[in-house]
Amino acid sequence: MPVVPPTIEPAAAHAGWRYGLSLLACGLTAGLALPFYGVLDLSNIVMLFLLTVVLVAVKAGGGPAVMASLVSVVLFDFLFVPPRFSLAVSHAQYLVTFAVMLAVSLLVGHLTAGLRTQATAAAGRERIAQALYGLARALAGAMSVEQVAEAVAGFLRDNWGAECVLLLAGDGDRLIPAPGTATHLEPPELVMARTACEAGRGLVFAEGEIPERHFLPMIGATRNRGALVVRMNPTDEPVRPLLEAVAALACTAVERLHFVEVAHSAQVEAVSERLRSSILSALSHDVRTPLTALFGMADSLVVQRPPLPDAARETAAAIRDQVLRVNGMVGNLLDMARLQTGPVSLRREWQPVEEVIGASLKLLEPALAGHPVRIEGLDALPLLAFDAVLLERVFCNLFENAAKYSPPGTPIRLDAVAGLDTVELRVTSGGEGFPPDKLEAVFNLFERGRSETAVAGMGVGLAICRAIVEAHGGSIRAINPPEGGACVAFTLPRGNPPAIDAEPFANPGERP
Repeated sequence: MPVVPPTIEPAAAHAGWRYGLSLLACGLTAGLALPFYGVLDLSNIVMLFLLTVVLVAVKAGGGPAVMASLVSVVLFDFLFVPPRFSLAVSHAQYLVTFAVMLAVSLLVGHLTAGLRTQATAAAGRERIAQALYGLARALAGAMSVEQVAEAVAGFLRDNWGAECVLLLAGDGDRLIPAPGTATHLEPPELVMARTACEAGRGLVFAEGEIPERHFLPMIGATRNRGALVVRMNPTDEPVRPLLEAVAALACTAVERLHFVEVAHSAQVEAVSERLRSSILSALSHDVRTPLTALFGMADSLVVQRPPLPDAARETAAAIRDQVLRVNGMVGNLLDMARLQTGPVSLRREWQPVEEVIGASLKLLEPALAGHPVRIEGLDALPLLAFDAVLLERVFCNLFENAAKYSPPGTPIRLDAVAGLDTVELRVTSGGEGFPPDKLEAVFNLFERGRSETAVAGMGVGLAICRAIVEAHGGSIRAINPPEGGACVAFTLPRGNPPAIDAEPFANPGERP
């Protein structure tokens, strides 16, 4: 229900009809009482004038009621108190009557006018409450921020002809207009809105003939949700509390939509997690088991005695190698899924890095057969705290990628440099290097850098490396060295390794 603002009329005209009504009422009362002069006691005629003062106070307000009190005393004295048609008083007791009549008239008029004002204010508050209830009902059914902005704009437009802009809190201290907002804000208005949000209280700006601008922050239960900017013409009624109530309702609606979105995201994430668990279960049992069987059968065909014909043995060897490659892909997918499921549980131990590197090179001997590996700087590295199984996975992926994307016969180099707080390890290989525009993207899941390459793969290895390195508190990056090729460098924190006590020798001076 619209809250209709009071009509603003000229002050003289607005007061003129009320005071004219007061004079007319007093004249009518005197005219009605004159025929009953001599029939009614003077005290009864006084009651008629008091009744007139009450009616004037109800209809016209306090000022006309005061005038009606004075005019009533004068008319009563002039028309009814002996000597009649004269302001002279024959008995002193009538002076008491006049004083009491005037006092009672003024008091009754004041109280009646106060009751009238209170009744008018109560009716206005009721209309406001009904209007706010309608707005709250509309906001409760809003399914998007755009609908919230439309409901608030419609409420302010219907009640005051005001324009409004709903601003939503963005990154940092940015305020972004809600979707569907057509009203444009000037830069100073955005600054005022940010100031209101920072201060946590509303601001009002009015200058000359331009509309007033109200800047109302929307402070939610957990954070600031934005601001409401209202442009409206000045009015005599107090609109600030109502605008603050509108801003509070809009804030509640925006916050409700935010929590609904959060709950929906959590539900979707839970469903995705169940689906991921199902896929992992299928990969772990329903896929790897037949792959293992296929690998065993193909390998038995390759090594059986008497040997198969050369063509058949080569086919069996190709089948074995392809099954081994698919098994590696499945293993990478499983590792990546486990790393993304939740926090990585590390089994850190203080140990030398060269042992893990040696184990990785041993596992990849077939893949590195055509690539000489050169290692430098390992002897200067301290003990590091890391999970040996996971870090071995990092080196295996890096060496395997270097072998796959390097031309046959090109060397693969591993450099280790110890810094003050970190240790950096670099795996450098030949080839074309990484695409210059994808030096960061190559660590994303299923990102292969050069998609047109003929090298088989899914783009999971580097994503696994980044997840493991970051779980250790390090960082990883891709580099294209000036001399050509590709390089992947990652760092690990040095920490404070424990002191190693030398074991005493059995005989002094004897060394092993």
